[in-house]
Amino acid sequence: MGNTWISRAETGADIPAVRDINLAAFPTPAEADLVDALRADPAAWVEGLSLVAVDEADRPVGHALLTRCHIGTAPALALAPCAVRPELQRTGAGTAAIHAALAAARARGEHHVVVLGHPAYYPRFGFTRASDHGIRLTVDVPDDALMALSLDAGRPLPGGTVHYAAAFGI
Repeated sequence: MGNTWISRAETGADIPAVRDINLAAFPTPAEADLVDALRADPAAWVEGLSLVAVDEADRPVGHALLTRCHIGTAPALALAPCAVRPELQRTGAGTAAIHAALAAARARGEHHVVVLGHPAYYPRFGFTRASDHGIRLTVDVPDDALMALSLDAGRPLPGGTVHYAAAFGI
């Protein structure tokens, strides 16, 4: 398919494929189980913010998930997990799914997103070091691994501790 991917919101029919993507992309089932637990948590799940990148046959090959969290008391979204079938990694499928997820969040009027991930990857989407905004976790992580993004230039990132959905265990 090259580097052009179509992304769309997950449908009920995509749930098994999303699980398979996460099982294939990670060394343990922890991320696939996390997606299932988040999907079952009405306080975390935000309909329309589980996005898939699909191939020519409309089969999901990449996945990006945004779920409810808080920075201090301010509502925000957590980007995690993000996954691509191993044979299609580095083709742009993950980038397409993440861009689509962030666009869907903006369209819903969401304002802030946090991600705990690879510091060399997420800045391409506009994420910056969270500690520069006074954002922190209750657990120790490398300072450059926790990043944040404001989806609305008129709403600067709030400071405070990130409170993830219970399924994250943080």
